[in-house]
Amino acid sequence: MADIPTTDALGRLVDIMARLRAPGGCPWDREQTPESLRPYLLEETYEVLDAIERGDPAALRDELGDLLLQVVFHAELAAEAGRFTIRDVAHAIAEKLVRRHPHVFGDVQVRGADDVVRNWQQIKAEERKEAREGGVLADVPRALPALAYAQKVGDRLAHVGFDWDDAAAVLAALDAERAELTAALAAGDRAAARRELGDLLLAASSLARHLDASAELVLREATDRLAARVGHVETAARALGRSIGELDATERDRLWRDAKAELHAARRV
Repeated sequence: MADIPTTDALGRLVDIMARLRAPGGCPWDREQTPESLRPYLLEETYEVLDAIERGDPAALRDELGDLLLQVVFHAELAAEAGRFTIRDVAHAIAEKLVRRHPHVFGDVQVRGADDVVRNWQQIKAEERKEAREGGVLADVPRALPALAYAQKVGDRLAHVGFDWDDAAAVLAALDAERAELTAALAAGDRAAARRELGDLLLAASSLARHLDASAELVLREATDRLAARVGHVETAARALGRSIGELDATERDRLWRDAKAELHAARRV
């Protein structure tokens, strides 16, 4: 493939998108709206994440292209409505990067990544104040997956002092929430149990933040481990001539322990 300058490659993509939307272009593309494109934007984002998790550079290249198409598509729709253009999008993010990196583009001194994060949060707070946005949580997107949304809210509150002191304090809160959930279940109050389960998950998201981990990714990794163990049990069950649902409790527990030990040993190799 010829070595095409970045600006030329991006310009070609923008021109193709405009052609697809123009009279005589693609009927499907011409019917789309920002609202109709939402599921595709979400799907492409998850496919990028999947390519990263699989460590597949070729797939990542392709999926990033699909995600970039969504950005260009939305910008084209906005340009047609006279709101903004792809040039405005690029200019806005470039200005934001310069503004939020005064230690690179200005004369601010930092001692490490922690200073960078603190400066970033302070600059963001000043931007929200200048824009007269309402409240510390005003710009946290509610469309985030629930666990990521919870962690984002907790992170924002932590920057204004609403937080536990350390991970040990969060663990104590988790114990308290678990006790309240147990009490609600014992009382047969399913509505209260639902609320207490929500509080328990909310506290768990804060623990992830205190461990400098993504609650969303931690849960995904745990679910992947569960799926891998189930796969091992299914393989072992087939070797016995049965499906996993045909195992009795003793066999299932034994195969589960074997799968857990085998996968644990494989991770240590």
